[in-house]
Amino acid sequence: ILYLWTFNMQICKPNIVIGLHVLGPSGPLAIQPGGSVMLSCYVQTPIPVEELEVEWRRTDSETIVHLFQDGESQPESQDQAYHDRAHFFIEDIARGNFSLLLTDVTTKDTGLYKCVVYRNQESNETLIEIKMSVYLTVSGGHVVSVYAGEDTTLNCSVHSHIPPEELEEVSWKKRKTDEDMVVFQFINGQTVPESIHEAYRDRVELFSREEIHKGNFSLRLKNIQIEDKGFYICEVFHEDLSANTTVEVQQLVNHCWDMRKAQISICSGAMTPLMILQQEGKNSSKPESNTV
Repeated sequence: ILYLWTFNMQICKPNIVIGLHVLGPSGPLAIQPGGSVMLSCYVQTPIPVEELEVEWRRTDSETIVHLFQDGESQPESQDQAYHDRAHFFIEDIARGNFSLLLTDVTTKDTGLYKCVVYRNQESNETLIEIKMSVYLTVSGGHVVSVYAGEDTTLNCSVHSHIPPEELEEVSWKKRKTDEDMVVFQFINGQTVPESIHEAYRDRVELFSREEIHKGNFSLRLKNIQIEDKGFYICEVFHEDLSANTTVEVQQLVNHCWDMRKAQISICSGAMTPLMILQQEGKNSSKPESNTV
């Protein structure tokens, strides 16, 4: 009888949680640069604001991300890096919601955060990890129409959680039926000039380091030749990620007829014909008139 009584007491015992218990997300939060993320932190039983203090900190540096104290938000206590970017949901604090909205996130925001809640002499905390989303995309595919002898730009923009300078490889190749021709290579943050096919040496270049830092891997192709016509692919590789975009180069052909006695050359392109007048060693050009 004693055994049965003890058993009945155990199954009828109410589930009482003693002390302060702070809850948060069940796993890491993934972000993308420029986006926003909500760092969840709450209690199931609301706490009177006059008894409440909430601290948001980074665990690696103890940097104060935000603070709620004395019944109000304390933005002056924030680290400068989070000023105007980390916000409480003020209306929800009295309901036990101490979550934080972090806006305009960058790779520097990744790491471990803690939400510490104080009530009189009690305290409890939850940990939140922010990780950068894994993504790699490339844009810029277009068609370029250009005359022989001119320069042109083949567009390629890389969008990724990986800093552009840390990408394993960015390459420009011309599509060929037998084997692709290497036009330019950027490997582990450095250009590789010896890998450029001889047909393109001294005729191709990327833009400035500042542009590369923005993910701009557009290629400047100089002195277009007839053989340059075709499809060019910008390929990006990093670990098991890859992406690409394709640019087509179409060449506009000049057709010229000489009229030596009149010292006039008439040239027409695929777009607008031009009349070129040769007078005493000086060249001038103007749009063709309707009477020619």
